[in-house]
Amino acid sequence: MAKAPAKKRPTPRTAAYRKGIEIRKQLSGKRYGGQATALAELAPDLEDMLNEVVFGKVWGRPGLEIKMRSVAVIAALTSMQRLPQLKGHIANGLNVGLSKEEIVEILIQMAFYAGVPAAVNAFQVAKEVFDAEGL
Repeated sequence: MAKAPAKKRPTPRTAAYRKGIEIRKQLSGKRYGGQATALAELAPDLEDMLNEVVFGKVWGRPGLEIKMRSVAVIAALTSMQRLPQLKGHIANGLNVGLSKEEIVEILIQMAFYAGVPAAVNAFQVAKEVFDAEGL
């Protein structure tokens, strides 16, 4: 059976979407746009929603600076054991000004709130990021 031609997606133009893209660029640094994700390939509409809502409207809120939001996400992902996403967010934290030492302290704190096994797994992920970044 022949494949249907790919539909060209309209580029969202909302202010929240544009803000979300800018925040993602800030978080990702040199990694931004380097490789298409499975999400972008398989569910591009969901990726657009994440850009607009999660990054544009949540990360873009004025109540916390981006570095503090990164602390919250690293802690949450450690607790939930979302290790592939944690890896990206540890790298993002470095991009927005968290130091290696601060990330280590976040993970130590999480050992007592999310459990030692969760923290041990997170430290393995953090080591991979630190090694990749030459830290």
